[in-house]
This record gives sequence, C-alpha cells and structure tokens, in this order.
Amino acid sequence: MSEPLFRAPEAPVADRVRDLLSRMTLTEKVGQVNQRMYGWDAYERTPSGHRLTDAFRAEVAACDGMGALYGLQRADPWSGVTAETGIGAADGARVSDAVQRYVVENTRLGIPVLLVEEMPHGLQALDGTVLPVNLAVGATWNPELYEEAAALAAGQLRARGGHVALVSALDLVRDPRWGRAEECFGEDPYLAARFTEALVRGVQGPAGDRIGPDRAAVVLKHFAGQGATVGGRNSAATELGARELHEIHLVASLAGVRAGAAGVMAAYNEFDGVPCAASHHLLTGILRERWGFGGLVMADGLAIDRLVRLAGDPVAAGALALRAGTDLSLWDDCYPRLAEAVRRGLVEEAVLDTAVGRVLALKFRLGLFERPYTGSREADPTPVERLSERVARESVTLLAHDGVTLPLAGRRLGRVAVIGPNADSVPQQIGDYTAPQRPGTGASVLAGIRAAAPDGTDVTYARGCGLVGGDLSGLPGAVASAAGADVAVLVLGGSSARESGARFDANGAAVVTSGNPVEMTCGEGVDLAGLALPEGQSALLDAVAATGTPVVVVLVQGRPHALPDLTGRAAAVLSAWYPGPWGGRAVADVLFGAAEPQGRLPVSVPRSTAQLPVFYNGKDHGYRGYVDQPATPVHPFGHGLSYTTVEYGAPRLSLPSVAVDRFGDGTQPLSCTVRVTNTGGRPVRETVQLYVRRVLGGTSWPRVRELRGFVRVELAPGGSTEVTFPVDARTLASYTYAGEWAVEPGEFAVETGPSSLGTRAARLTVTA
Repeated sequence: MSEPLFRAPEAPVADRVRDLLSRMTLTEKVGQVNQRMYGWDAYERTPSGHRLTDAFRAEVAACDGMGALYGLQRADPWSGVTAETGIGAADGARVSDAVQRYVVENTRLGIPVLLVEEMPHGLQALDGTVLPVNLAVGATWNPELYEEAAALAAGQLRARGGHVALVSALDLVRDPRWGRAEECFGEDPYLAARFTEALVRGVQGPAGDRIGPDRAAVVLKHFAGQGATVGGRNSAATELGARELHEIHLVASLAGVRAGAAGVMAAYNEFDGVPCAASHHLLTGILRERWGFGGLVMADGLAIDRLVRLAGDPVAAGALALRAGTDLSLWDDCYPRLAEAVRRGLVEEAVLDTAVGRVLALKFRLGLFERPYTGSREADPTPVERLSERVARESVTLLAHDGVTLPLAGRRLGRVAVIGPNADSVPQQIGDYTAPQRPGTGASVLAGIRAAAPDGTDVTYARGCGLVGGDLSGLPGAVASAAGADVAVLVLGGSSARESGARFDANGAAVVTSGNPVEMTCGEGVDLAGLALPEGQSALLDAVAATGTPVVVVLVQGRPHALPDLTGRAAAVLSAWYPGPWGGRAVADVLFGAAEPQGRLPVSVPRSTAQLPVFYNGKDHGYRGYVDQPATPVHPFGHGLSYTTVEYGAPRLSLPSVAVDRFGDGTQPLSCTVRVTNTGGRPVRETVQLYVRRVLGGTSWPRVRELRGFVRVELAPGGSTEVTFPVDARTLASYTYAGEWAVEPGEFAVETGPSSLGTRAARLTVTA
C-alpha cells in the first residue's frame, strides 16, 4: 500500500484527490466508476459464517479495485436473500469489513470501496428498522421528525459497515397510477423540498467537507421528472416543458443540492427525448453549471445499458453517459468498457478523471482512507422503532368523520368487528423495498386494536375478501361479524409486499400480470390503470355498511385510491398509508383517542381515475368541471380533520403593497399573520398552511395556487394563537421567461387555511 494515501488527512479533499489520480492507471480509474456487482453475490453463508466468493475476488481483480458495491446487506425476494442466507445485524459490520479488507489489501493502491445500500424508509437489510413509506412521512408535515428518524437510520447503516444511502426523495405524485407513488413525499414541490432538506441533514449530519462515522452519504433519487411519466407508467417518457420541469420537478432537487447532498441518481425516464443518464443539459448544464453541484451522479440500475439503442454499442453508450455527467454506474455492461471508449477516442480521459475524482472525493469525505473498517459496533434499534411508530401515528389522516363515532374511547363497546384484507397483515403495511421481517416484529391493525380496546371488549376478526379479485365467499362471515358489533373497523387498501412467488425485471422492478396470482397492487413496476378499490373490497364495503353498524374505514395504501362518496355509509374514513411494522399500534391509538389525528394529505384524493390529473397546483386556465362529475378532488391536498373544530381568521398582511426591488436575497419585506382558534373540546395539533396565487401580471401563466409555507401549532380546547409567515422572494417568486426564479410585478392573493381548498385570502400588490 502506498504511504502517501494516508498522509495529511487534514489536507483539502481536492488536493488529496489530485494526488491520488496522478498515481492511477487507466484500468484503475475505470474500476472506480464501476458498481457492476450485486452485493449479495459477493458472499455466501456457510455453517461457520460468511465467506467471500470467487466472483467477488474476480470483480476486484478485473480493474485492480472497485468503486462501489451495491446491496451487500440487501435481502428481499428479488435478490433471493432470506433470513437463512443473508447478513443479520450481528454480522453486518464483520462481513463489510471482510469485503473492505480484501479490497484494500489485494489491490495496488488499496483504495477502499464504497458500500452502497438502499435506505428508502429505513435500512433495507435483515434486522434493519423499517420506517413508514415516504408518502406517510409526507402526511406528517413534520420535517423535523423525519430528520431525526433519518439520522437514526443512517446510524444503523454505518454501524453495519455501509457508507452510502440510496433514498427516494425527488419524485412527485403527479399521477397516482404510478406504482412508486409510495416513495414520494407527495404531489407538491415545496412540501417535498422541505422533507428533502431534512433527509440530507439527518443522514449526512452537519454541513461540511467531512461526513461523520455515525452518518452516511445520501444519494437522492431520482433526477428528474420521474413522477410525471406518461400514463403513470414506470420508466416511461415525460412530456414536460422547461417551466414545468423547473417549477415542479426540480424544486426538491435544488433544495437537496443546497442542503449539501453527496449525490443524486439519474432517473430512468427521458426529458425532451434524452434519457436522464445521457442528458448533458440536466446533469451538467443545470445540476453542475447552474446549481454548482460538486457531488456524485449515479446511474439507476442498468439505465446505461438502455443507451445502447441511442449510441449503437455498449462502449459508445458508456461514453455517452460519462460525457453527459454520469459518474458512477449501477450493474450495467457499458462502464466496464470505458477504457476502450477512451482508446477509441469516444471520450477524453480527462472526462473520466473528473468522474473518478468525484468518487474518490466522497471516499475521502467519509474518512475511509483513515478508517476503512467499522469494527464491532451495533446500533440500538429501539430508538428507531419508537420513531417509526411515532411517524406512523402522526401520519394517520382523518379524511371524513361524522363527529360522533370517533374516538372510540369513552363509548360503550361490547364488540368491535375488525374486518378486511389489510386488517391482520404486517407485510402488507410496510411497503416496497423492505427486507423480510423476523417473526414477531411489529403489530397489525387487528393486533393494535386488541391491545388498545378496553378490558371486556370482544374484538372479532373476519378477512371478508381477498386483497385483489372478486371472490365474495368471505362476505357472509364478515357481515355476521359486523351485524353483532357496536362498531366495525374495515381495513382496506393495497399492498406492496413482495412475495416469494413474484417475478422481477432485471433491475428489480416487480412483474405483476393478470395471470400472476401475487397480491401486489403497488410498488416499483406495479402501475394501475384504475384507482378504485378492487371488486371484492368494494363489495365488502357495501355489505358491511348495509348492516347499519357504524363503519370506520381504514385505508392501508401506498397511493391515494379513488374513493366514492361514502356519506351515510362510513362514519369515518382514515388513511394510514403504509405505516410500517408498528403502524397497527399507531392506527389503534388514533381510533381510541390516545393520540389525536394529525396527518394532512400530501396528495389530492381523486373521485375517479378518469378525473386525472387532479393535483391541486395545476395551471389556472379557468377550466370547468366535467359534465358527469366535478373536477375537484374528493379530498384536497392539505386536508385532514381532527377530533375538534378549528376556526381561522382572515389573513393580515403587514403591508398591502411593496416594490419588487425590496425582494433582495435574504430580505423579508413583509409578513402574513392569521389567528387560529380551537373551538372544540379536545386538544389539537393544527397544520396552518400558506398558499400564494398570482392574480395578475408575470411572464408565465399562473397556477391555481402554490404552497409556500406551513406551521404546526398545538392548541388546547378554547386556545388561540397567531401564526406569522414571512413573505419573501421565495414566497412570491416564479420561474420566468428568462429562465430564472424572480419576483415579478403584479397582484397576488396570499392565502391561509387548513387545506388547499379551505383558504381565505389577503390581496398584495407588487409594484415595478
């Protein structure tokens, strides 16, 4: 091993990178931008532990080094790794160190390898703590809570020897038919940006050149526009103009870059006819030159191989992606041939050097040259489990309520009937990208209700129907159970649980067809043409409602299902999203009143699939509704009820008019204040929302309204408070014809309220 690699760790990272690059051969450089191997192929389990495979040794030898290794600790049906064959928490650091030691001690320069793991909602590894999915996180409207959870999840990853966390954050639910809707924080760019900032702070820790040993480097997925593919189909094309791209789909990306994200992942989709991994405009023009991003760009799995159709052969495809700004591959066959691309003159070695430099810089930032090994270090899972349950509790969203039935505590309850295909299944409430859970982990909704019900309450259970299909054979038992109960809790929705019999594409996306009996209705690769509840669930809802017993519908779901009008059929409707393993306890706490419902919708809930798109912040062209149904959602973005009533006063601006030149960087020319009062008999944590609507002026067509702030306040019964929002450049700016964010003269409605459709406005004039 070369001594200079370890000298002067206090030297600037750029200097250390240049020094190391000067010592590398072309072959070694190519090795650093490759992430060809699946991590689960690097080891095998033996009766005495784990051993490294010959395939891993050959991969290291091929380029005398390895840039990154993906998914060493991943376990799920796609990888084929089970509890019996995988790496548990007790062995994680030891196996990671064995991988690292082999790379360091068996290559000429001894450059450590980046160990990359999925952390979409908790670490995707055996014994990794699962958090609620991002859509549930978005429903909390609590970025500070998510930051805390993300930090603990990153600590788990590092304690097991991982270095880089791949986390979905940048996609938006612009079409809920898309199976990956659960991976999004919601449909709104402002909300997603606040959670993306929290994610970066939580995972990476304080901003700076170094990433601490209890934190990880974060790679944000996916850049850019993947949530707007045509028809809600995974990996399809997008039809976005420049303004839509910047106003909606790049807002969270920019927030993540400014927060200091170590990397971003180029998306599968194309923008303006060019796949993102090959888009010089996106990866270099916008990301690096305009935004000043100096971090790592990683390709999505096998995405560079798809470029062969454009470039003609794998060598040219790799050169195309490298020139565009993709630094690190993922599983493809193209980047291993970059040396040939250099020799053929398809890409300059200096371009390769730049990409290699970014990979090396991240290794230096993580301190891998000084501390390549993790050693014996375990993270206590208990705090993460508690936070997972807390996130789940704060995400439960009360969509409709008769004002009487809930909370159940204090009511005379002889019998509670718990019914539905999602009532007694932990796997169906934890979402996609999760490892197999150890027996006894978590609590289903049924288990949560049984634990929360007062002594002497008879809690019965009937599945009623399958998750999919139209088998109605279970209806009579469900009806009998409901008919004799004081209340029926009907748990419906979907599932992203990857069963062992499922089939998968080469990149891990699920393949679910009409002939495949797998009950998977959401997740990567599981896009739906229709968003209504399946036939069996709809029939079950009708039959249980017909008994006359008060019905509380709980939706366990990874996307907003299109809901019919349930007035008179359901006393209450709640969305629990995919609340994670302990979500059953969280749901029960809300049902029985041990916790107040705090969730607010991060997405609009459509009336029907035919109504799409239904996101709240579309362009304001004054369109009318359809002849056969309204154009408005059944529940709007930002909506969420509580067990009390809250009254909003009219918003008040500190100034009715202000000159446009007052909106300089960092200045706050005025503010907006609103009084909020709890007029009911129970405490409430209210999410006060600020929206802006451009009424007149500007150089582009305005949107109906746009979220520009939110504050969560706690109010005792009868309590009142004033909430003040700053009104600055970020509040009023729009993406202009000149291709920049700016405040333009005109008239604005500054609105406050409990949702995007429940606002009151104050008029503001911005003069030239």
